Amino acid sequence: MRKNSMKNTRINGEVLRVLAEVIRGEIKDPRISPLTSVVAVEVAPDLKTCKAWISVYGDEQVIADTMAGLKSAEGYIKNQLAKKINLRNTPEIRFIVDESIAYGVRMSKLIDDVISNDNREE
Repeated sequence: MRKNSMKNTRINGEVLRVLAEVIRGEIKDPRISPLTSVVAVEVAPDLKTCKAWISVYGDEQVIADTMAGLKSAEGYIKNQLAKKINLRNTPEIRFIVDESIAYGVRMSKLIDDVISNDNREE
């Protein structure tokens, strides 16, 4: 199976949907922030591994707590994934913090600061 095949794209979408559903509604760990979302998922073509990019709104401590909670719930999440998606292999999930939203907000703020400083000089 090629990496960008239609089958792999469908599997990525389905895993993303189920992961978001499980993290949002089924995990009761208080360390996991309610403002946690699954941004993207990449399942390997052999269905052995899965990278899940997670976005968490909050400071560094909230992000660290959420990642620790997700790491401890990894077995439960994999079990739910196996029950809800009929795959030949259930992939091992690796959670990665996605900082693209925070980066975009920071860049937008910097651009606004430059524009306001330019307007003051005129």
